[in-house]
Amino acid sequence: MEQLRRARLREIPPVNELSQHSRLRELQQNIAPARITECVQVMLNELRRQILAAKDIDELAHPLQIDALADAVYAQLSAGFAFRLQRVVNATGIVLHTNCGRSVLPAEALQRIVAIAGGYANLELNLATGERGSRYWHVEELLCRLTGAEAAMVVNNNAAAVLLVMHALAAGQEVIVSRGELVEVGGAFRIPEVLKAGGAKLVEVGTTNKTRPSDFATAVTDNTALLLKVHTSNYRVVGFTQMVSATELVEVSKATGIPVVEDLGSGTLIDLKCWGLPEEPTVQAEIAAGMDLVTFSGDKLLGGPQAGIIVGKQEFIAKLKADQLTRALRIDKLTLTALEATLRLYLTGSLQSIPTLQMLAVREEELNAAAEQLACELRNVVGKAADIAVIPEFSQVGGGSLPTADIPTFAVSIAPRVGTVNKLEDFLRSATTPILARIQHDKLLLDVRTLLPGDATIIAQVCSAWAEGY
Repeated sequence: MEQLRRARLREIPPVNELSQHSRLRELQQNIAPARITECVQVMLNELRRQILAAKDIDELAHPLQIDALADAVYAQLSAGFAFRLQRVVNATGIVLHTNCGRSVLPAEALQRIVAIAGGYANLELNLATGERGSRYWHVEELLCRLTGAEAAMVVNNNAAAVLLVMHALAAGQEVIVSRGELVEVGGAFRIPEVLKAGGAKLVEVGTTNKTRPSDFATAVTDNTALLLKVHTSNYRVVGFTQMVSATELVEVSKATGIPVVEDLGSGTLIDLKCWGLPEEPTVQAEIAAGMDLVTFSGDKLLGGPQAGIIVGKQEFIAKLKADQLTRALRIDKLTLTALEATLRLYLTGSLQSIPTLQMLAVREEELNAAAEQLACELRNVVGKAADIAVIPEFSQVGGGSLPTADIPTFAVSIAPRVGTVNKLEDFLRSATTPILARIQHDKLLLDVRTLLPGDATIIAQVCSAWAEGY
């Protein structure tokens, strides 16, 4: 064995020989030679360590091939040079998949982004006067027309919107919140911590399951700055419960003279009950109820880019715009471009052009037909490698929206006859265009609700490659 070990060590090529291999010279246009040499050194050192540590003759059985080593270095360098942010196929059925970027932008928004990003724009320029303008002007009128609010502005996400409200209107003062509405959102960001970061002092009232208007009224002191309602858009408290409605809290506000703000979370501009979904308060309804300010997300039920939208009364929006924190939280021209394009689709009634809404509204018979077509394509390419079937399933809205809503859908199930379902899932997720699915009862499920045009073709191609590997 020691003789074989020495033979393998002698087969390790010099660093400069492998670095100058024709396979690696292809990379020198994009990668510095020093980086290629460094990668070669690391790989050869690791190879030498493995040979010296080998305890079984089988580990030393295969001679080293310089072409194979060059291919391995090439693959490693190419992977490091590739883009990290990739387009994926979302076959999970989760419409607002937080890990996948939530809302898919409308085609109109993409077209506007290309037009604006490729040149200069009047981001903060009033073309009528030639003087400096406000970046909020591009969407403020649209938001006011759609929600009925007096004024509006936008920051980079809804947590930032709440943070700004606290900093501008309640720093050093008390903010009263129902104990049952102390929400935690993704990444362990919590309402109490956001309030604290904004300089406000949290005052909890009521209990986890029951809070009454009188709890807010009796908690008001000379140091109270705001009454805050937080919509529990990512969970529900059910059973023996009572929550203070927007209308009730507005009445407390009128009686005490304390402004009232609502963190609506997901935020929607349409009544979702028309699609058989649970009731979700609309932004317009909360403004009409008398809320002084309402904050909500742009990349959830609205179906636009990530943004924190703030609508409400002019006197409070003016204070937010003047706050020093506003500059740190402002959105860029591309977000504004995408948001403006999305809002205009609402204004023209072109809701079918907003992918998020289209996915939520698609009819079951259309989903069934799409699933049957995908299943047929997969049967043709995987042959006997797996059993393919169409099954009724449930999709989810996701993104901290409508947590109790299970939406009927259809999925294609793949039950591998060779290998395991976990290896199949790994194969799909490792594809050039990664495919994300879910495993249930030893089957891989592809929910067609969240598939975009062209995704079925990608799935068929990747599954074909998987089947050929067996």
